[in-house]
Amino acid sequence: MTASDPIDAARLNLLLNELRLPAIKHLWSAFTERADKEGWPAARLLSALAEHEIAEGGQRRIERHLAEARLPPGKTLAGFNFDAVPTISKARVMALVAGDSWLEAGANLILFGPPGGGKTHLAAAIGLGLIENGWRVLFTRTTDLVQKLQVARRELALEAAITRLDKYHLIILDDLAYVTKDQPETSVLFELISARYERRSIAITANQPFGDWNRIFPDPAMTLAAVDRLVHHSTILELNVESYRRREAIDQQRGPGRPASRATLKTQPD
Repeated sequence: MTASDPIDAARLNLLLNELRLPAIKHLWSAFTERADKEGWPAARLLSALAEHEIAEGGQRRIERHLAEARLPPGKTLAGFNFDAVPTISKARVMALVAGDSWLEAGANLILFGPPGGGKTHLAAAIGLGLIENGWRVLFTRTTDLVQKLQVARRELALEAAITRLDKYHLIILDDLAYVTKDQPETSVLFELISARYERRSIAITANQPFGDWNRIFPDPAMTLAAVDRLVHHSTILELNVESYRRREAIDQQRGPGRPASRATLKTQPD
């Protein structure tokens, strides 16, 4: 083929499909036309097309990871009112969202606070920020994941099910306290915690402090071992604030025109 030979556009598109280069397939015609008009060298044209493919590939990857993460909608850091939660440092949260050091080390994140206090919002918002920075995250109610792992155990596939979760750099277990206190549930939960220890990260939201986790793990030795594995390398965030939902109910009873007695979150958490 010489420089003057016509381009077989249909064949080129097939080749780009085969190479899985959808951005270049979409852009090559416009870019080559511009390159011809402006006299670009071939290397500049190739570089421009490659840069767009990489950029769009990254965006497609983020969109896939967002879809698989199952994050609750609307829970963003921009929508979280840090002024209403003075125990939480915004700078510290932003450092967590950067993610590189603690996720690479398989460290954990634990968020304590009352029901409606913003734990789920903050955990989900951190998860969203991590996905935008290239990490893979799974958000799930603890009871939902435990039930799936129980099914896997009955099918003699628990180890494989836990191994499949390794693709997620972070699993967010929401509402730990609602796990039923029985041996099968606590057993699979403990196995998940143990399997990810110092390898992959877990984030947990919980209403109860560690001293009350014997209500979750009926075996004291299991409770101690679970807490030890979670806390060994962890960041603990305490949201010691009044429930937003309770505050909202009181404000509605008070009626319009009467200011709230304290700051509340701008968007309803949890």
